[in-house]
Amino acid sequence: METTSELAQINVARLLAPLDSELLAGFTAALEPVNAAAEAADGYRWRLQDYGGDATGIRVFEDDWLIVNMSVWRDPRSLSAYVYGPAHREVLGRRRTWFARPVEAMTALWWVPAGHRPDVAEAQARLVALREHGPTPEAFTLRHTFPAPAAAER
Repeated sequence: METTSELAQINVARLLAPLDSELLAGFTAALEPVNAAAEAADGYRWRLQDYGGDATGIRVFEDDWLIVNMSVWRDPRSLSAYVYGPAHREVLGRRRTWFARPVEAMTALWWVPAGHRPDVAEAQARLVALREHGPTPEAFTLRHTFPAPAAAER
């Protein structure tokens, strides 16, 4: 059966120090292997990249202290398997070393037509929608997902 929808995700994090600082050395060293693990993961479709091969040079919400990660996956199960899998879990466990504790939603998921690659403006709008309305079919979380829309609904 052909897939008509894929799962897009954005997550942002507020840096505790500049990316080139000693404090963030462990994070920046982990970027390449973690991104490679994502690209090799079952269900991976795409990730946002800048000229350096990651997304650390791309700004969101006009805030120089926020970094962004965006990707597209087959479904919530494949994204979850990667996020909580061994390659990413170790880095995830160290996030408080590098990033401020969130005071609002920093991750949002939404369904896109297969092959669509969202831009930062689209992703920011989804994150804002989640912050303002909580999980809805427009923007949701891994803990509270919604089914992919039927092709006729799009």
